[in-house]
Parts: sequence; structure tokens; C-alpha cells
Amino acid sequence: MRIKALVIRILRQIVRDKRTMGLLIFAPILVLTMLHFVFNSDDYNPKVGLVNVPESIVDKLELDDATVTQYNEEKDAKKDLSDREIDGYVRFDNQVPSIFLEGSDPSVTGATVKWIQTALGPLQGNSAAFNLEVDYLHGSSEMGQFDYFGPVLLGFFVFFFVFLIAGVSFLRERTTGTLERLLSSPLRKWEIVIGYVLGFGIFTMVQASIIAAYAIYVLGMLMEGAFVYVMLITLLLSLTALTLGILLSAFANNELQMIQFIPIIVVPQIFFSGLFNLETISDWLSWIGPFTPLYYAADALREVMVRGYGWDEIHLDLLALAGFSILFMMLNILALRKYRKI
Repeated sequence: MRIKALVIRILRQIVRDKRTMGLLIFAPILVLTMLHFVFNSDDYNPKVGLVNVPESIVDKLELDDATVTQYNEEKDAKKDLSDREIDGYVRFDNQVPSIFLEGSDPSVTGATVKWIQTALGPLQGNSAAFNLEVDYLHGSSEMGQFDYFGPVLLGFFVFFFVFLIAGVSFLRERTTGTLERLLSSPLRKWEIVIGYVLGFGIFTMVQASIIAAYAIYVLGMLMEGAFVYVMLITLLLSLTALTLGILLSAFANNELQMIQFIPIIVVPQIFFSGLFNLETISDWLSWIGPFTPLYYAADALREVMVRGYGWDEIHLDLLALAGFSILFMMLNILALRKYRKI
């Protein structure tokens, strides 16, 4: 009977917690649905350029299952390759083809090379592969999956742990009465928010710096650009995760409820961060990406670490991360009205 009473009490407690009940059902359904559309998405169709290829040769090529663009000048193809408008292009010199690849994504590179080899097969009477000369704009034939996915994983882990630590720590400030005492002091709400952000921010910046340095200099993650840009990106991402964690902690009553935000706030972001090719995900789902901080952080980290770019290519991503942080800070100030009336 005592066990029965304990079981009934626990069940009643769970049923009364509507948020827990909702997340127990909704969160797994959400994640499984995203996994379904990601892994059952269409195969990637390469975007390939043909540079000054005679029509007599073009007519013989197998051009299905790809987006093919013809160029009269190689400089135009190089520009589109640099802008990632195409994944690679083919040029003929004395009837001998050469391949030029963007090269930063090994999976896209593999699909592009395979398609080109198939397309050129009819020129030698069968589908056998040419012994092709291949040049890379970024990366090389030695580039592995970890080099391409590493920047995304680096950004994700920085975001995840900062979000979790910030949210739980701020929640503890509330439950122990520290925040209540601050609210009863002459401090303004924006001063409290700035103080917490700076206080937690110093620690999270150190954490992000250590994680980034370890991944690059110990694990040997590919690093083509300047490390100072990686630091700047991870610091802004940490600030975004920090302000978001503090914001959501205002709507949690205990650590369990704070952790419950992870499946619906943190996990979905990894699907839109570039870990999976957004071009193969359904349009009605892929539009979510630009509304998530990790989308911009992962793009900026890849631009620096994989492609070796600098400020001109990443400044819009940095502005987006800064915008998220400012937005979350403003919402934090408004959320404090829940604890103190003006």
C-alpha cells in the first residue's frame, strides 16, 4: 500500500506539471520528425560549370541529375566557384578535361567528382572514369569529414554548455533568494541584467577560448584562417547562449524544467547549422535555419577555419550573433518584471 501511495503521488505530480507532460510527448516527436525529413531528404544534385566546352562535346555528355551552367570565360566560373554558386567546373585543354572544385565540403566534392566522371564517360565510349587532373579552391583530397564538420561541432558544444551552465546558474540565483534581494535594491533592471551577463560572460569566454584552442591545436582541426576570428565568433556565440540561457531560466522553476528546454531550443539548431546539407532538406523546414544563432556561428566558423576567409566574409554573421544577444538582453530586462513591478 505504501508503494502504491508513492506511485500515485509521483504520477499526480507529473500530470500536474503540464510542461513536463507536454515535453515528454512533444519533444521526442519534434526531434524524430526532423530526423525523418533530414535523413529521407532528396539526394544532393551537384551544381557544375562547363567552361568554353564545344557544343559537339556537350551534346555527348550525360547532364542529368545536376544543375549545369555554361561559361565562355573561366574567370566567371572562378567567381561563381568562390561564391559557392557552383560546386566545381570542367575545362577542356586540347580535348583533355580538367576539374576545378570548391572543395570545402567533402560530401559535396565526392558527389561532384562522381557526377563529372559519369558525365564524361560517353566521351570514351563507356562509363569508365577519366584519369582527371583535379584542383581545389579550398581543402584538398586529404580533407576529411571531421575537418568540415568540426567547426559546426565546435560551435554547437560551446553554445550547448554555455546555455546550460548560464541557465542553471541564474536559476540558482533566483531559488536561493539572491535575485530577490537584488530586485529590492536601488539597482535598475538593466543594471542587473548587464551585471549578470558580464559576470557569467567572463567565465564563458574563458571556457569558449579553451575549447576552441584545444580543438584546433590539440585535435588538429583544420584551420586555414586567423585564430583571432575564431575567438571572436565563439565569444559572440557564447554571449548569445548566455543571454538566451538566462532568459529561459526566468520561465523555469527548477533545474529539471531548465533542462527541458534543451530538446526544443538547442537540439533542433543542429539540424540547421550546416551539419546536414540544407539544400536537400524540405523547403518548409529549412527556412527555420536563419532564425537560429548556431546557423550563423557555424557558417562563420567554416568561412574562417575551412575556407580561410576573414572579416569581409563573416561580418554579417557576427552582426547577426550580436543582434541575437541584444534581443535576448532586452527580453531579459522585460522578464524581470515578473519578479518586480515598476
